[in-house]
Amino acid sequence: MKWGLSATVKYAIAGMMVLISIIPFYVLLYLSLNTPAASVFEGLFLVPDFFFGNFAEAWEGSKLGRSMVNSVIITFGAVALVVFVSSSAGYSIARFRHKGNTAIFNTLLACLMIPAIIITVPLYTLMKSIGGINTHWAMILLTAANALPLSVFLYTSFIRALPKEVEESAVIDGCTYFTAFWRVTFHFLRPVTSAVIILTGLGIWNNYGQAVFFLQSQDMRTVPLAVSMFFQTYGAKWNLMAAAALIGLAPAVLAFLVFQRYFIKGITAGALKG
Repeated sequence: MKWGLSATVKYAIAGMMVLISIIPFYVLLYLSLNTPAASVFEGLFLVPDFFFGNFAEAWEGSKLGRSMVNSVIITFGAVALVVFVSSSAGYSIARFRHKGNTAIFNTLLACLMIPAIIITVPLYTLMKSIGGINTHWAMILLTAANALPLSVFLYTSFIRALPKEVEESAVIDGCTYFTAFWRVTFHFLRPVTSAVIILTGLGIWNNYGQAVFFLQSQDMRTVPLAVSMFFQTYGAKWNLMAAAALIGLAPAVLAFLVFQRYFIKGITAGALKG
């Protein structure tokens, strides 16, 4: 009886948490599908009018097409760079333990405690001196550098939990450690790679604090910047703002659905042994 009551309470709490998390998204969907003439909330059951014209108007008014291209270029470029560099670094730190690697790893862990916004002013000076303002390549390097500490930590912990025999047979057959890693070990890193892609990708896609400083040109705006400017222009039109927010949110949600199968495993694997 006690177990049943405890289980019921747990399920009730979990259900309430899920409901609280879903409500804001439903409200966003409800507003985006309402006609412009409808009030913010009308009707007892909050059933929208299923008016899809808001999405077309929001897409054109916010110029999300160009912004989406910019976000895709920056996000894909930075994520690819992060996966390559952090997996290689994690492998080196996990497999070849010496004072140099330990110092690098501890430095990266210390960097996790530094908010990115604190170093914005010196970064702006650096970006301006190298001609990186309003460029894709500079934002790719900047956002990738921001994501490296956590990504290296995840890869290092995961690889430490893998047996060394995974790549030793390839090394015995004549492969270098670098070749053995990419041909053998990397195939076992799908869970942590999915976790890194989700965490890094979402963070870069939603990056606003730094993008507003380094992407000042209208043609270089990313999705968060475009949506923010759209909100400032159409601040009283809730249906258009909700539609623009949903369009900007859709790619991130789709990416999570694709990689979520390995997400939790990638976050937790190796935590005890690593």
